[in-house]
Amino acid sequence: MNDGRESPAGQLFALIGEHQVTIREALDDEQYTELLARLEALAGVAPDDDRAVRRALHGVRLTLLKSPLPHGHPVLTALDAVRLVAAPPGPTAVAGARELMAALASPSPAPDTEGVAAGAQDELLRAPALSADEARARCGGAAPPPELIKLADPGGDRYPEFQFAAGGGTPYEVVLEVNRLLLADIDPRGAAAWWLSGNTWLGGTPASLLGRLPDQQLVGAATALVEGD
Repeated sequence: MNDGRESPAGQLFALIGEHQVTIREALDDEQYTELLARLEALAGVAPDDDRAVRRALHGVRLTLLKSPLPHGHPVLTALDAVRLVAAPPGPTAVAGARELMAALASPSPAPDTEGVAAGAQDELLRAPALSADEARARCGGAAPPPELIKLADPGGDRYPEFQFAAGGGTPYEVVLEVNRLLLADIDPRGAAAWWLSGNTWLGGTPASLLGRLPDQQLVGAATALVEGD
């Protein structure tokens, strides 16, 4: 790596390169392809677009935190230093991702990262959702709060319905709290995937457990993911 190696993101990418064999062994094909897709997305971001860099780096971090890497793996340990609430990651994050992608390149055909990403997005968009107008109505006619997951769709923005109380209710307060932890305004797809995917700690998909588990248990699961516990 270049002189950006000493930054938290640079150190993370260096460790991914050093431990690529154990990472590949721990992740199944879909998980590894998702990681490559996230790294490729970061490598393609304009280095001076701070918000886009943060969003893409958060995607890489979230993918690794969800991965089955063993506790204490050097890459998981390095994730603790990559905090998006601190100093901006800067251009070194993009440069590091580009160098890492080049190091991971092989003569074999590249995985269909675009296809996997598109498939995951299609699955999220198939989940019950409200239109922008319907979400506004659920919020008393006001603009939906930025903490709500908003998925872009050619037919108009969609707000996953699980975020709102049944029977035409308003947004769950715990959803807003968890979404802030998951940086849903930066990575809405990643946050939606957490809510709609199985969670072994909670014993089901978090969205299906709203109102059935104490709010703080959901917050705790999200906090553990974000903090890498």
